[in-house]
Amino acid sequence: MNSSQQMLTVSDHNRSFIHMTYVYPVVSRRAGGVSVGINLNPNNACNWHCAYCQVPGLVRGAAPEIDLAQLEGELRSFLDELLHGSFMADHVPPEAQVIRDIAFSGNGEPTSSKAFAEIVERVVAIRDVAGLAAVPIRLITNGSLVDRPYVQKALQSLAAAGGEVWFKLDGGRAEEFMRINGVDLAPEAHARRLALCASLCPTWVQTCMVRRDDEAPSQAMIDAYLAALDLAGPGALRGVHLYGLARPSLQPEAGHLQRLALDELEQIALRIKEKGLTVVVSP
Repeated sequence: MNSSQQMLTVSDHNRSFIHMTYVYPVVSRRAGGVSVGINLNPNNACNWHCAYCQVPGLVRGAAPEIDLAQLEGELRSFLDELLHGSFMADHVPPEAQVIRDIAFSGNGEPTSSKAFAEIVERVVAIRDVAGLAAVPIRLITNGSLVDRPYVQKALQSLAAAGGEVWFKLDGGRAEEFMRINGVDLAPEAHARRLALCASLCPTWVQTCMVRRDDEAPSQAMIDAYLAALDLAGPGALRGVHLYGLARPSLQPEAGHLQRLALDELEQIALRIKEKGLTVVVSP
């Protein structure tokens, strides 16, 4: 464990805070407390390249082979420390001293691990043995690999364990996927994956909106984004997490990105709510 008295903040999601390979804590502004992160991409590899990504040294690729025994040991040890040790008092602000979730997030796309289905089952078992069955397990994903059978199996396991998915959708046109997420992707295909995901596990959409070169998202961009939600079927979704830049991008595109004001995000949220969706705004 980190022996310093450094405090966790929403603006610092340092994966090496406790010097573990796979497990790390953050104070999540969206979850509203301590999120126990599971990083299946310690090689900083992802199949997308999002312009706003805070991962240093991001490279294209997939998760490496995972040491399952090490992952299990780290998770057991850190959950025990959170529940029975001094970590909360030493490193977490008083208002955030509660375990809100266990989240597959980290430094790349977690579902790119071929062992993902087995890992989900093991994490569920460790959570339950720790007496934390009421703590949700979340998958934070770009959704690009939902078509793969092992990912679908994992989603079903998550659903059975009371978990949920946060599925990335930042735009509704191919040019936005390329500019924002760095991928050549047809909106219709991604909307189908979103619908499939929602049919297997409770699913929220996570959407990051920013200014680019001081220009806010255009009405055409927002219209296309809303059309993509329509293609996915809003009635099958739990809602939308709409957020802006809380931490600076560490990608080459960083100089082009600026934060949207709260009122600008709330105007976009109003458009989404017209679809009958719940929207949680995090500026």
